Amino acid sequence: MTPDRTPGLIATDVDGTLLDEDEKVTPRTRAAVQAAVDAGTTFVLATGRPPRWIQPVVDGLGLAPMAVCANGAVIYDPSTDRIVSAHTLSADVLGELAEIATRVIPGAGLAVERVGRSAHDAATPQFVSSPGYEHAWLNPDNTEVSIEDLLSAPAVKLLIRKAGARSADMAAELLKHIGLQGDITYSTNNGLIEVVPLGISKATGVAQLAAPLGLTDADIVAFGDMPNDIPMLSWAGRGVAMGNAHPEAVAAADEVTATNAEDGVAHVLERWWS
Repeated sequence: MTPDRTPGLIATDVDGTLLDEDEKVTPRTRAAVQAAVDAGTTFVLATGRPPRWIQPVVDGLGLAPMAVCANGAVIYDPSTDRIVSAHTLSADVLGELAEIATRVIPGAGLAVERVGRSAHDAATPQFVSSPGYEHAWLNPDNTEVSIEDLLSAPAVKLLIRKAGARSADMAAELLKHIGLQGDITYSTNNGLIEVVPLGISKATGVAQLAAPLGLTDADIVAFGDMPNDIPMLSWAGRGVAMGNAHPEAVAAADEVTATNAEDGVAHVLERWWS
């Protein structure tokens, strides 16, 4: 996509990209997104977040866009609180991954993300962790179970966590051992690896939403900051890395904008809509 071509679809990561350092949508970014939507452009979220963490973003935007969640494994419609589709790791695959993770990363804790019919399906415990799992985030909402129960049902994502480790180092080691079981990525360098079904990424999730609209990668501008954004940034017609982005995300992008604290998404959208 050339810089002067108006996108048909905007896909943006959330944390470190759309949100500022206080995890808020700034007035400038909100206005830029609204101007694009008012002009008829499709706007979607593409995040590692689970569906249950989307509502604060919706509140900040003042609109409820479709959301690609769990790094592409889940398509969620926040306007109706409905899980549209989900790709899962089978219990057998989870068992294989768990064996590899605990052998290759001694002392690692495990957790899984599951989904029900909605973001807040009370019948489905959605974040389930092994005993002693140490959260990488400040808002833990897990159900602690035995490792056998953890691996007993399909999940959209497996999380491998080792406090004090670097995610990049963990990913490099795991990549030597994990092949067809799933795809490895990370969205923080705070000792957390995320594994989703093989072939699934934010790019595949956005493509799933774009296809019924008659849009292709050439029609899409995408924003991101971390390695889990790389497939989307490299696939989109125009990939935009944030000024605060991981070097590998910068290398995958067509351009670099300002940081998330400086309304980097708005800087780019205002080329077409202001």
